Amino acid sequence: MLTPQESQEIEFSWLSIIKLLRWDKPSGRLILLIPALWAMFLANRATPPIPLACIIILLTLSISAAGCVINDLWDQDIDAQVERTRQRPLASHALSTKVGIVVAFISLGCIVILALYLNSLSFWLSMAMIPIMVLYPLAKRAFPVPQLVLGIAWGLMVLISWTAISEKLEFCSWLLWGATVLWTLGFDTIYAISDREDDRKIGVKSSALFFGEYVVIAVAIFFAGTVLLLGWLAVLMQLQLIFWITLFFATLAWIWQCIRLYDPDLPNSVYGQMFKENVWIGFVLLFGMIAGFGV
Repeated sequence: MLTPQESQEIEFSWLSIIKLLRWDKPSGRLILLIPALWAMFLANRATPPIPLACIIILLTLSISAAGCVINDLWDQDIDAQVERTRQRPLASHALSTKVGIVVAFISLGCIVILALYLNSLSFWLSMAMIPIMVLYPLAKRAFPVPQLVLGIAWGLMVLISWTAISEKLEFCSWLLWGATVLWTLGFDTIYAISDREDDRKIGVKSSALFFGEYVVIAVAIFFAGTVLLLGWLAVLMQLQLIFWITLFFATLAWIWQCIRLYDPDLPNSVYGQMFKENVWIGFVLLFGMIAGFGV
């Protein structure tokens, strides 16, 4: 029989694991799921098989979980020095490194098991995601625009989902990949602005630091590229008017974000808010893609 104190400690440990997996912050999980859903519904013209859709959704959640844990294992010393991240379970020592490693391996095991239910091409694309997740934290130490590595990982989720449906890579899948990479560069650069001063002191690299005073222009270019590639994709896939309406509203939302970024007195909390806004923008576009087939 557990004592009340032991029960409290177990409950606290599970809460810390949930925080380690970022399940307490659904926006980050959803924003990876969105490109996978885009690809799924576009590749099968708005009617993906439900069992396959469930596997892809679970695979996406497993990839997100593994990525978060691996990132925190690499960055626990850095996270402890950054205001936004110092309360993360590994950085605050609420969980030990050993527990983090065990959770990482369980998450990676889930990726492998779920990927086995996909075709061969999708399986190996899923396996390609693993080294990218491992290398991303290292990119922040050596590569001037680590958000590009994250964008490639997000784009890879598009290719996994697309090939799971169509069993091949097509020109349209690469257009969606490019749009996803640029979209990720846009919203993650915005997110990185809030950490700019801490990153500069610690010596961590980010796109927000790399582009410097031109960071807003860079974000605007990334979002503009996203719009152009999604528009090109819509033409090739003959999406109906409803998609163009949702793309128009998404464009307005991105323009408004760029306008707000020019405010030098913008509170740090607003950058996180803009990140969450991109979740809703992504779902609006998903609705347009589904409805664009006349469903």
